[in-house]
Amino acid sequence: MATAAAAAATATAAPEEERTLQEELSLPIILADRVSKSAQEAESSKFECSELAKQVDRLSQMLRTFVRLSTNSSSTVYDRPVRRICCDITKTLERALSLTRKCRHSGPLRHLFSITTTADFRKVSNLLESSIGDMRWLLSLFDSDGANLSLPPIASNDPILAWVWSYISTIHMGPLKDRVDAANELASLAKDNDRNKKMIVEEGGISPLLKLLKEGASPEAQIAAANTLYNIATDEERVRLIVDVMGIPIIVAVLGEAQMKVQIVVANLVARMAEMDSVAREEFVRENVTRKLVSLLSADLVLEVAKPQAAKTSIHSLVQMNKEMTDKSTRNPKLLSVHTSSFSDGSSRGRKEREAESPEVKLKLQVSCAEALWKLSKGSLATSRKITETRGLLCLAKIIERESGDLQFNCLMTIMEITAVAESNADLRRAAFKTNSPAAKAVLDQLLRVIQEESSPTLQIPAIKSIGCLARTFPARETRIIGPLVDKLSNSNVEVAMEAANALGKFASPENFNGSEHSKAIIEFGGVPPLMKLLRSNDQAQVPGLVLLCYLALNAGNSKALEQARALNALEGAARSVVTQHPDLRELFAKAIHHLTLYQAGGHPHRQTFAL
Repeated sequence: MATAAAAAATATAAPEEERTLQEELSLPIILADRVSKSAQEAESSKFECSELAKQVDRLSQMLRTFVRLSTNSSSTVYDRPVRRICCDITKTLERALSLTRKCRHSGPLRHLFSITTTADFRKVSNLLESSIGDMRWLLSLFDSDGANLSLPPIASNDPILAWVWSYISTIHMGPLKDRVDAANELASLAKDNDRNKKMIVEEGGISPLLKLLKEGASPEAQIAAANTLYNIATDEERVRLIVDVMGIPIIVAVLGEAQMKVQIVVANLVARMAEMDSVAREEFVRENVTRKLVSLLSADLVLEVAKPQAAKTSIHSLVQMNKEMTDKSTRNPKLLSVHTSSFSDGSSRGRKEREAESPEVKLKLQVSCAEALWKLSKGSLATSRKITETRGLLCLAKIIERESGDLQFNCLMTIMEITAVAESNADLRRAAFKTNSPAAKAVLDQLLRVIQEESSPTLQIPAIKSIGCLARTFPARETRIIGPLVDKLSNSNVEVAMEAANALGKFASPENFNGSEHSKAIIEFGGVPPLMKLLRSNDQAQVPGLVLLCYLALNAGNSKALEQARALNALEGAARSVVTQHPDLRELFAKAIHHLTLYQAGGHPHRQTFAL
């Protein structure tokens, strides 16, 4: 029943939504003429009808003036408040028409057809006065200096609505300075609370903001529009609305063409939208925003990679993007030095503007672009491929090496998201992270450096996670990865130690072809004692630590280190409580305990351990 009612309501509303603005305005004008004529024909309450007619005539003149102004306006008229006010005026005029028609009867028959009182006329008069006030407010939108912050009667109980209407109308029709001020006011309102965001969206604020952003009338106008959209785009539903009105092509175009201070806020907008909505992420990739972001991020970097023979196989897409660089490299085969600004999408004027900007502005742009790449990469195979097929990995590695603070962190998080996608996609893993790839080597070197040299857990954790995600790419002989991870098992920060256990678990896992060799390397690097200490000292680390211990038992059950650490006792003691909370680990624990009993001194293959 509810569905049927909703469908009926939609069908009823559709014709009104399809009316043009002129059609919307013509109905109350026609009604006003009818009320005036009916008032002239009144046989009773003539004075009251005459007074109503004066108000109606005044209202009719205002409606006609609005029609003339809107027809002659060079700007698009913002119709949301017009339609709302016209709807209310129509209802009021219908009520006035009904009242005046009752007065057309006189004599003894009057009481048979209608009863009118002074109170009836007073009510209708008050409604007409409110309609006149609404029309006065609408007309003021055409000649007000800046946004009109007066309250029309229709919004007297909700001043925010009137302000939103006025600001959006100003963005539609006002001079540039007023449009900028109005957009900034909307940004402030949107930042205040979700109700304001919802109201701006419902009252049609997204399209004029995108238009203001696209027009590029001034950097200040673009910044104001982008900031407002950023403050609005705080959940999936509102981001999807920006996508639905074709906002993403506009945003990407501005990112590639605007001044640097505009690019900063637009990159922030890309990051926010990508974070909130997976559909937006994919749309951004289709519009090739990744290349623009990488170009902006790496504009002042000089990347050095191996000679072109290696480049053909490991950075093939880099060469594809800029084929002329290959010709240069053949003249100097020892080194391919890629000055990344040669990939910039901007013009020579844009490059000159970049050179003139302060280091602080350049840094802000890099931070924003790196964050956008991070958010776009999360769970996105398409974005990860785009980044790895360009010079993106080399760029990220270079920045992690050279920079610090938010820029370094954002680049690390981007690497972490790309490796997380690669972990579950063998094609990406093989293409982007081959051990002989200069880009992959550069990334790995920096991840190891962060793990070994940085003291901040905020940086160490994404670096450790990234290496863990790539565990299946390393050959058995690549043992330089294991040592730094083993060292972190004894880190004083529990999260760092847990992530180290998680990462080592991926190396030792049966799903890893080289899991057996990696397990032996973990033990040779002294991984068992700090692992046992971690299990004893912290409950949070129980699951990743015990899973790693199980893998070590399965792959190297005859290890003296495991026997000396009483690994069998540790597994038996923890098994029951862990399996209760994680039943999916029951089989792993059973196999590990059974395996250890075959090798431990005094062990017996039929030893009763814990109730399975």
